Amino acid sequence: MRTIVFFDLPNIYAKDKRNYLLFRKLLLNEGFIMMQESVYSKIVMNSQQAKLLVERIRKKAPKKGLIQVLTITEKQYAQIEFIIGESNSKIINSEDRLIVL
Repeated sequence: MRTIVFFDLPNIYAKDKRNYLLFRKLLLNEGFIMMQESVYSKIVMNSQQAKLLVERIRKKAPKKGLIQVLTITEKQYAQIEFIIGESNSKIINSEDRLIVL
């Protein structure tokens, strides 16, 4: 599964900019990667993990702005069509896990 966060946060005043940067840092610390400006995605193993992730985001979200979350399957995500531009292949972005015994 894939959780995608779309956000539009104000950043006119210093406090708003700080909230924007803190929210972006939260997403990066949670393991999200930037798909494009203000759109971040993360692979999650199941819907329960997605729900917990959304709750953590909800608790730390700024009070102003717009934040939307969408959880979709990998099959749905694979159907993204690129009209202009192309996928960034430099980002390691797969559900393969490294297991060390």
